[in-house]
Amino acid sequence: MQEGTTTVAYQGDETIFALSTGLGRAAIAVLRVSGAGSEALLKKLIGKLPKARHAALRRVWQEAATQNTLLDEALVLWFPGPRSYTGEDGFELHLHAGPAVIKAVAGALVEGGARPAEAGEFTRRAFMNGRMDLVEAEGIADLVEAETESQRKLALAQTDGALSRLYQNWADRLKRVLAHQEALIDFPDEDLPPEVEQGLLDEIHALIAAMQVHIQEGDRGERIRRGVVFAITGPPNAGKSSLLNWLADRDAAIVSPIAGTTRDAIEISGILAGVRVTFVDTAGLRETEDAIEAEGVKRALFHVKQADCVLQMFAAGDEPKDVFPASVLIGNKTDLGTVPNEVKGHPVMPVSLETGQGLDQLKSVLEQKVEALTASSSSGAPLLTRARHKAGVKEACACLEAALQQDWPEMRGEELRLAMRALGRLTGHVGVEDLLDAVFGQFCIGK
Repeated sequence: MQEGTTTVAYQGDETIFALSTGLGRAAIAVLRVSGAGSEALLKKLIGKLPKARHAALRRVWQEAATQNTLLDEALVLWFPGPRSYTGEDGFELHLHAGPAVIKAVAGALVEGGARPAEAGEFTRRAFMNGRMDLVEAEGIADLVEAETESQRKLALAQTDGALSRLYQNWADRLKRVLAHQEALIDFPDEDLPPEVEQGLLDEIHALIAAMQVHIQEGDRGERIRRGVVFAITGPPNAGKSSLLNWLADRDAAIVSPIAGTTRDAIEISGILAGVRVTFVDTAGLRETEDAIEAEGVKRALFHVKQADCVLQMFAAGDEPKDVFPASVLIGNKTDLGTVPNEVKGHPVMPVSLETGQGLDQLKSVLEQKVEALTASSSSGAPLLTRARHKAGVKEACACLEAALQQDWPEMRGEELRLAMRALGRLTGHVGVEDLLDAVFGQFCIGK
């Protein structure tokens, strides 16, 4: 927490529980419980508590005192607060994963006064108890959802506090700037060295520069988290759907010599260079009076604008008049004719989806594109991963730029305070009540 704030331990009014492992056939199911009533509830189920944070094999009863109904034999872990995930008392039951076992134990928990947890409620309690900040909590959600190695590494770094430490470093530096600014305001008649104000201005410029680099490189982190999007575009019969099928290694799109076969966007997802990618096959670009095909062309142009990279295709003998920005030009059907080495200064990848010529080279080019779009920060700083982070840093940066434009020290000080507040909202230290439901509502049950 920031200096000057008071951390008050958050104790939920209710004891909550959730199945933290997935549904379906499995060997083990983990029921997680947290809240002030956890100790009494665990004693009710197993009798004597096991040693804190040590696994113990125990019988789980409907009522341990009477031992009249045995529910299961489970590994039990007792986590007294504040040294627990949520900061509250809590425990875990590692049960046999039969649906009847889970249902029976859940029923006993409800009888003991617990209720099923809402999505993200465990992590929200951890945040409220100061066990993690808001950026780290979002990293937990991303880690649970991670499908690729790059997503795992990015989420793990965020969960470990890499991004939080960067924002806290900026906040600490800004705090010192604000202290110097307050000195200039409070002691105008004192002969403070001129180096004080110059040092203050230099630090503001340095912070702005660091934030601008972070914002510019932020798209890379967002792409790793959500995936890189390629739009496949070009005129009818250029081979777009055939390319999509080759990338998918299955017949994902209908291939036909009839122009205008593809009317709507078709998406496939996969992994390329360790990054999640989405390829979008779009309608052929041409003038048409067909209302449905015209709508398809409109949607194709929309996907081209939204994509991280455009795969612009054309057939041999049908050189494009225009080249889309950030595109890879692919000249298809080299088995039927020749394609130029470049178009308007842009290199062309010659391929034949019929014979397979050039497809290995094309895959290498696509992998290089993915790596370039998701490369690590040149500054070595952690990448931001969400639009919320980018908006917060942009707001802080704008306040610092506004501070440099102020002639009155008091107005400059106010802009510096606004920048501090923007950084505080990122990590959850100030003014985030309206954000909490949106952030933790994205979590799965049991986190």
